[in-house]
Amino acid sequence: MKVFFLLLFLAPSLWAQTFSFRGEQMETVLAKGKERTVLSGNAEVQTEDNLIRADRVELYGEDFRYVACEGNVRIVNEQKGIEVTCQRLFYNREEKVVRVRGNVIMLDERNEVVVKGGYLENWEDSDETVVQIGVRILKEDLVCRAEYARYQRNEDKLELSGMPVVNWKGDEYRALKIYIDLNTDTIRMEGDIRGKVRSEIDQSEGAD
Repeated sequence: MKVFFLLLFLAPSLWAQTFSFRGEQMETVLAKGKERTVLSGNAEVQTEDNLIRADRVELYGEDFRYVACEGNVRIVNEQKGIEVTCQRLFYNREEKVVRVRGNVIMLDERNEVVVKGGYLENWEDSDETVVQIGVRILKEDLVCRAEYARYQRNEDKLELSGMPVVNWKGDEYRALKIYIDLNTDTIRMEGDIRGKVRSEIDQSEGAD
């Protein structure tokens, strides 16, 4: 049996936030100060900004402000054109902070960027994302590898560190830190800079 709840929380400022959740099974504790609900089986949470699906979802804290998910997690923000898949997720609905772990893939449809890593943290209000552990960032003609990346989505800017490597149209760049402006296709590097540029002759010979 699928259970479905729709909750409406009224803040002192008199604005309302709609928050709903559902799943095949549910266990809940409603005692004051110990509020906690666990959903399993096609579990789903819908907030004003995000649709979250997972094998298991735990809601806790005052007004269920915290959302913890495990197993085949998928979070979609249609307004921003972002979709994230992972194995574990923590979401603070009040502060609008998302932290995800395990085979993380973020699809940014608006900017046509794919971000992969082992850990990702996103601040929704500032539209800033930090990615760590085996980071891969893919865009047309661009492939980035690093152990740490800071993605300022509103400004289309990337900051890479931790043995960063950037491949741009066949050319390779390495440095201690690499900064990329995705809007102007500009690359700036700092520290121990190295590069490998392929000429048109090299590319034609490779094709033969």
